[in-house]
Amino acid sequence: MVWVADRGFATATNRAYLTKGGGPYIHAEKLRHTNTEARAALARAGRYKTVAGNLRLKEVHVNPNDPATGGDGDGGMRAQRFVIAHNPEQADRDEAVRANLVKHLEGLIAGSDDWTARKRDELVGSLKAKPGLRRYLRRTASGLLRIDQGAIKTEAHLDGKWLLRTCDPTLSPEDLAAAYKQLLAVERGWRDMKGHLGLRPVFHHREDRIPAHVQLCWLALLLIRVVENATGDTWRNVRHELDRLHLVTLATGAGTVAQRTALTAGHKNILAALDLPEPRRYHDFSTTT
Repeated sequence: MVWVADRGFATATNRAYLTKGGGPYIHAEKLRHTNTEARAALARAGRYKTVAGNLRLKEVHVNPNDPATGGDGDGGMRAQRFVIAHNPEQADRDEAVRANLVKHLEGLIAGSDDWTARKRDELVGSLKAKPGLRRYLRRTASGLLRIDQGAIKTEAHLDGKWLLRTCDPTLSPEDLAAAYKQLLAVERGWRDMKGHLGLRPVFHHREDRIPAHVQLCWLALLLIRVVENATGDTWRNVRHELDRLHLVTLATGAGTVAQRTALTAGHKNILAALDLPEPRRYHDFSTTT
């Protein structure tokens, strides 16, 4: 068994506790405000190995005997392995988001040199709850507001990257990345269950209906994953496209006719991916003789 945990669980105390049972762990490390070990791993030189179209991996080694360079100081009994993962597509998205934040921040501080010191202080105080903007703002010695170009350069170095730490000497970097992606898939499943499928709140009063409610949500989640795997698209996009398909029942003096909207190219692609026949556009339920 391998423990896989997100960055909120990655502390030395938690890692030591997990190793008591003899099982290895895989932890994600936060890069922006990271610890000494992670900084030492990021400083190691090396080449990335492309394992997929959107994933590059680089394994780095840290001295397990020296706590100052990332080891636990126990002679290698819990030696640390670090894998730096880089997603070029995510890097492009991070760069675009940062550019938008900087542009917005430039608009906020435009003309601030003519403001009073109190007004500048109020703006800085208002950004404390917005770390995405605050990290790119600096104040000069005279109290003027400027864009922090050094912070932008530092952030650009972290675009599309995350750091994985493990004590398992046998797992390959590809296995480590795949295991962490499984954790993300599990967390996404919980979000889908609570959001799209309405797992909570539960309004049932009979005990036997509560397990039935949960089981139905689980079966619906299974169908969502089947659709996503077959179409290669997210359920959100598939559902949005299928929501455009409507069926209208027309009642006339000559009988009743059901008519659906014309299929779009998106509808046809989804039906073909799921190996479903295209539905008939007209259904005549006429009762006339």
